[in-house]
Amino acid sequence: MHRQRVIGGLILLAAIAIAALLIFLRPGPEEKPPEENIPLVQAEPLEIRSGNLMVQGAGTVRAREELTLSAEVAGKLVYVNPGLREGQTVARGAILFRIDTSDYRNAVQTAQADVALQNVAVMEAREEVALAKSELARFQQRGTGSSAYASVDSSDYAARILPPEALAKSQGTNGQTASTAPTNGLATREPQLQSARAALRRAQAQLADAQAALKRTTVRAPFSGVVRSEDIALGSYVAPGQSLGSMVGTAEFEAVIPLSESEAALIPALWRPGSNRIEASVYSDYGGTRYRWQAYLDRANSVLNPQTRTIDVFLRIPNPLRGGVPAATQEEGQKSAGASGAPPLFVGSFIDAEITGRALDQYAVLPLAALRADNQIWLVRDGRLRIVKVDILQRTDTQALISTAGLGEKPVVILGTLQTATDGQQVRIAEAREDAKPKNKPAASKPKATETVADKAS
Repeated sequence: MHRQRVIGGLILLAAIAIAALLIFLRPGPEEKPPEENIPLVQAEPLEIRSGNLMVQGAGTVRAREELTLSAEVAGKLVYVNPGLREGQTVARGAILFRIDTSDYRNAVQTAQADVALQNVAVMEAREEVALAKSELARFQQRGTGSSAYASVDSSDYAARILPPEALAKSQGTNGQTASTAPTNGLATREPQLQSARAALRRAQAQLADAQAALKRTTVRAPFSGVVRSEDIALGSYVAPGQSLGSMVGTAEFEAVIPLSESEAALIPALWRPGSNRIEASVYSDYGGTRYRWQAYLDRANSVLNPQTRTIDVFLRIPNPLRGGVPAATQEEGQKSAGASGAPPLFVGSFIDAEITGRALDQYAVLPLAALRADNQIWLVRDGRLRIVKVDILQRTDTQALISTAGLGEKPVVILGTLQTATDGQQVRIAEAREDAKPKNKPAASKPKATETVADKAS
């Protein structure tokens, strides 16, 4: 019994000794330097471009020419153009409606008769003037004394106007004859001739008015356009100035684009109209497709909009009904297969516009997500974050065009956010995941696209 206890105690001591030996001989933990907490950021290279800036804006299309249809004379409508209906297109010079001409033809004939009568009156007055002048000259050439006027007929007109007694008294003591005495204007019947001529001019003016009124019974379209509204019926009586409808010209439309002062400053020669033609484009969506129409800058309003404090720029759009060109076809550089199925540009529609701005040697396209407060961006240079303040040339809903001053070569901008960002801190650029790439493109296409952007940046 004693022996068993001794053996058990030895075994226990041996186990304790082995355990102590194992604890003493075990290796220590591997020492590693503490890892630095370098933030991971999402970044991409900036696209560097050159050429003309495209000033973008939005506005509303309106008619450049619009008029109210009305009659200049009163009367009954005897003809109405069947195409004079809301939404119909009317050609220039087409007869819109015609008023009964019976009364106006009679007025022309009456005026013509008055002109003929006044012509006869003028001829008679002219002959009477000639006779009066000859009689007066005959009296003035005779000598003085009562015997000189013995043959004068008392019913003669000249004798009544200038009797022989007056002629006798007109002779002076110095031997001057009566021919030097002033004569009365009525003696030559000149006022009667002037009155007859004035009556002729009045009759001729009345004839011109009657002929003009006759022409105004037919109303023609002054330009090609679309009937906006109409309120006219055959057989109805119209009065001068009565509104019968309205139509808009379709040769050209115009769009009003409000721009800020900084955006307007990007357009060269904006305040020098006629110096050069500034090209522009307008875009409108129809049926899920975006269409484009060619336009050009017409003028700019020198008075600020009192509500928006912006400058209104007016674009002129020729041939708006011809149909636009799909914008996707234009961007791909393909030829359009005709605009037969394209819609016209509608008056009152909202459009986006691009106006050719000034040319720059270099400018960068910045995603709007990378723009920070106070017009700052975060760049990655040699693995460190750099805070750079940029000059924004133009800003849209998705991107901003900025100056390349201070960006350096091949700039890489940070898109994500950081809890704290200090100039010079180390950052790591996250690589794009394979599952984030488009499935319809091969995996090798992204590096190729990145290389293309880098080539542009260089």
